[in-house]
Amino acid sequence: MSDQFDVIVIGGGPAGYHAAIRAAQLGLKTACIDAWAGKDGKQALGGTCLNVGCIPSKALLDSSRQFWNLTHGFEVHGISAGNPKIDVAVMVGRKEKIVKQFTGGVAMLFKANKIATYFGTGKLLKNRQVEVTAADGGKQMLRATNVVLATGSVPIELPFAKFDGKYIIDNAGALELSAVPRRLGVIGAGVIGLELGSVWKRLGSEVTILEALPDFLAAADADIAKAAAREFAKQGLNIEMGAKLSKAEVKGNEVHLTYTGKDGEKKIVVDKLLVAVGRRAYTTGALGEGTDVKLDERGRVIVDEHCWTGVEGVWAVGDCVRGPMLAHKGFEEGIAVAELIAGKAGHVDYDIIPWVIYTEPEIAWAGKTEAQVKAEGIPYKTGSFPFAAVGRAVAMNEPAGLVKVIAHAETDRLLGVHMVGANVSELIAEAVVAMAFKGSAEDLARIIHAHPTLSEAVHEAAMSVDKRAIHRAN
Repeated sequence: MSDQFDVIVIGGGPAGYHAAIRAAQLGLKTACIDAWAGKDGKQALGGTCLNVGCIPSKALLDSSRQFWNLTHGFEVHGISAGNPKIDVAVMVGRKEKIVKQFTGGVAMLFKANKIATYFGTGKLLKNRQVEVTAADGGKQMLRATNVVLATGSVPIELPFAKFDGKYIIDNAGALELSAVPRRLGVIGAGVIGLELGSVWKRLGSEVTILEALPDFLAAADADIAKAAAREFAKQGLNIEMGAKLSKAEVKGNEVHLTYTGKDGEKKIVVDKLLVAVGRRAYTTGALGEGTDVKLDERGRVIVDEHCWTGVEGVWAVGDCVRGPMLAHKGFEEGIAVAELIAGKAGHVDYDIIPWVIYTEPEIAWAGKTEAQVKAEGIPYKTGSFPFAAVGRAVAMNEPAGLVKVIAHAETDRLLGVHMVGANVSELIAEAVVAMAFKGSAEDLARIIHAHPTLSEAVHEAAMSVDKRAIHRAN
C-alpha cells in the first residue's frame, strides 16, 4: 500500500473518524491513525466516545434506570417485584457488547470506504509527513497533502488525588466497577460526575458529589439548573457546592477525603473516588519539530473558524481545539474540514450546538442562557411550561421539569431553548432546527405538535413567550 495520501487523520475518535469517512466519500485517498487499545490490548476505533465515554455510559445509565424503575417507579403502575437484584457483571458485559458492536461498525465503515487504518501513535512532522509508531515500537513514515489532527482529550488528574485505577478512578474506571460501592465520592458536578454518579446511586450506592464552584451547573440556564438540582436531591444525590478538595488518601480499602466547604474544613470517607473535574486536550507528542503548528496555554491546537491551523494543509478538529468537548461538535468539525479540503463549503454553527446531560431527568439546551442575554444587553422575553401540565409526561409518570424559551423582545427570534425533563435529549433537536433557520418563538408556537406528546411542552413554552399558553395561567 502506498504511503502517500490526500488526507491523513491522526485520531480515530468522533471527530477523526467522521473526517476520514467524509474525505473518502469525496474521493480523497484517506488514512487514519489511532492508538486506542482496550483493557484486553485489542485495538479499536471510536476513541473515548465509543470505548469509555458516550456509548458505554449511556448503556449503564439505561441499565441503572431500569433497576431504579423496578425498585422505585413501578408500584404506581400496579407492578410489583419481590427482592429485585442487580448482577453488575451482566450489566457491564452488556455494555461491553454494545461497545464492540459500534467500534466494529466504524472498522466496517473504514473498510467499505477504503480507508487505510494504522494502529499506533501518529506524530506530525514538517512538510505534512506523519510518523506512525506501532505498539511494538516499529516506525513507519506516511505523507499527505492534508493532515487532520483529531487527537482528542484525556481526563484531568488532580495532583492530590492521582488515579490508581482501583480506589481513585476516572470515567473509564467508573464504567468498569465490578460491584456497587457502598460509598462513592465524586469530585466534580459536571456532565461526567452527574451521569456516572447517577448510575451508581440508582444501583444502591451512597453518592456524595463535591463541586468547587459555588453555583450548580453554571453553564446551564439558572431556572433549569434549579429544577434539576431539586430532582437530584429527591433522588438522594448528595451534591455539595463550594467544596474544594485538598487531600485524598487511600487507607486500607477506603479513600479519606479532606475538603473545604462553606462551613470550613470537612472530612468524609468513601470506598471509591471518581475524579471528574473535566478533560484536557491530548496533544502530547503529536507535533514534531518545525511544524509551525501552535498550541495555546491549555495545550489546544490553535485554529481559525474553519479549523485551519494557519499551516498549509494542516487542520485540527474535536476536543484538541477550542470549543466545547462534545462528540457531536467533533462530528461536524470533522465533516466540515473534509468538505473544505475537497473544495466544498464546510461549515459549523457554533452558536447552536446542543448540550445534553443524560441524568434522570435529562437536561438539554441550545443557544444563550437568560444570564448571557442579560449580560449582553439584548432585549428579551421568556416563556416556560412545566412537564407536570403535559398529559403524556404525567401518563408516563415523568412529570418533573420544564421547557424554557428565550426570544428577542423586538424581533421574536429564538435566542435560547432550555429543558429539563424526560427525553429532552431528543426534544432539543426541534429547537436547534428552528434556531438554525432563524426561527422565532411564534414559529414554534404556530407549528402543530402531536397530542399527547412530550413535545407539547416545547409548543406551550413558545406560546407562553407571548402569554398565550393554553394549559396554564399566563
